[in-house]
Formats: sequence, structure tokens, C-alpha cells
Amino acid sequence: MIDGDTIVIDKRHIRLAGIDAPELDHPWGQRSKWALVQLCKGKVVTAHIKPELSYDRLVAQCFLPDGRDLAAELVSCGLALDWPKFSGGKYRHLEPADVRRKLWRAHARQNGTWQPTINN
Repeated sequence: MIDGDTIVIDKRHIRLAGIDAPELDHPWGQRSKWALVQLCKGKVVTAHIKPELSYDRLVAQCFLPDGRDLAAELVSCGLALDWPKFSGGKYRHLEPADVRRKLWRAHARQNGTWQPTINN
């Protein structure tokens, strides 16, 4: 796992389609990453690749052997947000109350209002 919305399968970085998880430097970023690790650990993940790319990463809807959608799992436990621009709102109904306030940086990034600080 790279972070809460990117996994590695066969040395390929794959962005989970339709969601946005906090970056690792955000207070919830590490939790999101480790939740994804726990979901996938020891399991075969099936990736349905989408035609688009995201920062040179493949984009895919990914499933666990029992059929659970990884993106849906992360959104429902409050560790990622639905990104309507890419999901069409598919996961929005799974977001816990006030999760957008908790994951404010991811929410601001989706709205184009957050700019990362550059440290020299």
C-alpha cells in the first residue's frame, strides 16, 4: 500500500477509482493507509482497470475475494471521501456524518481550495 487510495499490484501503482483519501501527512492519512493494508492483507485483490490515468497511476475499481469494493469500505469507515467528479456520487451515501469536516484537506482538495505548503 502506498496510501489510503493507492495500492500496488504486480509492481503497478493503482489508484482506487472514485474516492479521495487523506495524504499521509494529514492526521487521518496513516489511519487510512493502514485500514487499506488490513483490508487487503493476505487476500487476492481484483482490479477492474478504468481507461483514465491519475498522475501516471492506473485507476481501477478494486474488489476483495468476498466481493467487497475497497473504495466503499474506506468511505463507509470514514477514512476516504466520495469524489463525485470521478464517481458520479456512487459512494456519497456511505460517508459518515461530518466526515468531510474530519477529512477537511481531502475535501478542500476536491473543491480546488487547498494548496499544499512548499517547504524549502
